[in-house]
Amino acid sequence: MSADRTAAIGIHAVEPIPPATTTTSSPDGPLAQRNDLSASDAGQDGPGAEKETPTGFLAVTVAELQKVVWPSRQQLFSESVAVILMVSLSAAAIAAIDRFYHWGSAQIFR
Repeated sequence: MSADRTAAIGIHAVEPIPPATTTTSSPDGPLAQRNDLSASDAGQDGPGAEKETPTGFLAVTVAELQKVVWPSRQQLFSESVAVILMVSLSAAAIAAIDRFYHWGSAQIFR
């Protein structure tokens, strides 16, 4: 179809999805490159050096927790009510189906 025709009927052009990359264990793949680190590279100070100590790990954890967008009290309450309601409805539906099958098997195997 032409671009004018697709715009006239409301069809949007979609760009093709690029092929997926794989993480197989090929000799030159990313997993092999990660495992090829020498012992001398592991001891160097670098961007990940502070993560190796317990205090560094704690500092990075606190920094990540400060990035979290925490829900408001109202949002937390409404979403909790929604979860409790859906779990209750699911439990009731499963119980009803269980009772139906129990009744059906009782009718068949008297």
